[in-house]
Amino acid sequence: MRRRRLVLATGAFDLIHFGHLKALEDAKKAGGRDSRLIVIVARDSTVERRKGKKPIVPEDQRRALVEALKPVDRAILGYEEMNIGAVIRKLRPDVIAIGYDQDDILEAVKEALKNYSGKVKIIQTKRYGPEDLNSSSKIKRKIVEELK
Repeated sequence: MRRRRLVLATGAFDLIHFGHLKALEDAKKAGGRDSRLIVIVARDSTVERRKGKKPIVPEDQRRALVEALKPVDRAILGYEEMNIGAVIRKLRPDVIAIGYDQDDILEAVKEALKNYSGKVKIIQTKRYGPEDLNSSSKIKRKIVEELK
């Protein structure tokens, strides 16, 4: 019996928005019919290191919310020390979906794949939704402006 194609996506997913949903739908589609989508949700410590501030929503709640989205088959918390190579070796994905704004992750994935014997397709998702609502940071700014 053939293994179902596995798609891997990653992100912080603080304040889930339309762009997150559309990106995860596209990620799942990239795997083809009957694929599985596993999403690695960044730890609070990873978000703070990468973005300079803690997420608003705690990691366990962000993971649960992502897993509840229709295209997601499973959501798991990432490693404390972000190690995409270890994740790739463990999960053996067929497709890795990278967000339009995750150039640093894209480079880390490309580097990790140099030492990986499996075949992995990388896709980069598009930007979705209205310009002022297409990232958690922009949504936070808009809320602050509205409250002034």
